[in-house]
Amino acid sequence: MQALFIGQTYIDVTFLTDRLPVGDEKHVASAYAISFGGNAVTAAFCCAKLSIVPDLITTVADDWLGRMFLEMAAKYTIAIHPRKVGTSSLSFIMPKEGMRAIVRCRDDSYLNSFPVLDLTDCRALHVDGHQADAAIHYAKLCRSAGILTSLDGGGLRSNTHELLAFIEVAVVATRLCEQMELTPAEMLDYLKSRGCRIGGVTMGERGLIWYDETGTVRSLPALAVPAGKVVDTSGAGDVFHGAYLYSYLADPTRTWESHFRLARAAAAHKIQHLGNEAGLPTRADIDGVRHRFGDPGDPAPRETDRE
Repeated sequence: MQALFIGQTYIDVTFLTDRLPVGDEKHVASAYAISFGGNAVTAAFCCAKLSIVPDLITTVADDWLGRMFLEMAAKYTIAIHPRKVGTSSLSFIMPKEGMRAIVRCRDDSYLNSFPVLDLTDCRALHVDGHQADAAIHYAKLCRSAGILTSLDGGGLRSNTHELLAFIEVAVVATRLCEQMELTPAEMLDYLKSRGCRIGGVTMGERGLIWYDETGTVRSLPALAVPAGKVVDTSGAGDVFHGAYLYSYLADPTRTWESHFRLARAAAAHKIQHLGNEAGLPTRADIDGVRHRFGDPGDPAPRETDRE
């Protein structure tokens, strides 16, 4: 096991339409995509696409959507450690004009306890707050063992405050700032107070504000993808997380600015594609985005770069 991700599985149905029907109307979408979804789940698939395949503890139901998800994971050779639920969860996503409206149908009533895994050779843990008991269990174990712990703080969850005490790298969304009634700058101070060595707030087209190991606050503007090229911003944050974890695992000697710059390019690739799977970048895709949008930097690292 190189890395462990923990999250909630969704099957995402993403569609483009100029309007939503009402009453007894029917309407045909102009395009659609069906893919895996969920914050840490999508991040795991991104990391795997970039060539470092993590293990994944996530919800799986014994229904046709659950079996479809397992087939998706098998395609990427991701080892799934299932947490059983009665029904698969779904997200219906409608991107429009750089935003996205989402309806979620979620079953998080677990039918068994989380699996206990051997963390030998594990070098990173990534959680999104789902499966609160599993997240806190593995975050404690990994932090005490010197294994990098990462949090996608996409929203306020029951365990967020407690969990952050065991997180080394916390990158949160503006939605969490809004829920906690904090400005992005105040959120960085809060993350520092919880002991996070690296902290950041993703702000969509406004980029990333973050602090490094010294506590110095930095900003990283978003790449200037033309509005006409933006198709679907859903999943961009998840790809950002998966890409910086890949970068860290491939070459932990690089700076966090380098990891985040690579992740920024990965997210810029994602928003130009409909659905999560179509938006997963390869290393060549990331290098191409950086070249096209004027982001000079080292080529995307390969795991062999560590040797």
